Amino acid sequence: MQERTIWETVRLQGNELLESLRHLIQEGNTRRITIKQGDRIVAEFPLTAGVVGALVAPVLAAIGALIALLKDCSIEVEKVVSNPADKPLDGKE
Repeated sequence: MQERTIWETVRLQGNELLESLRHLIQEGNTRRITIKQGDRIVAEFPLTAGVVGALVAPVLAAIGALIALLKDCSIEVEKVVSNPADKPLDGKE
């Protein structure tokens, strides 16, 4: 089984966005979250394997605060998958 890195772009608003990110982080294969405004990277949050529970709260709070202040932002999530059949939602690798 071979591991590979994929990127997913999340474009939701408010609580839906935070719930989606919480779910992605709890899956355990998320390595990095990048917040972009247009083409510019505004913030980047590296995550270590096994980050769950109370450790996720500060990251989600920071992301929520940034999203509230920014317009036209997107969030990119770097994930590691071990099954080559897994595909990112937006087709970006």
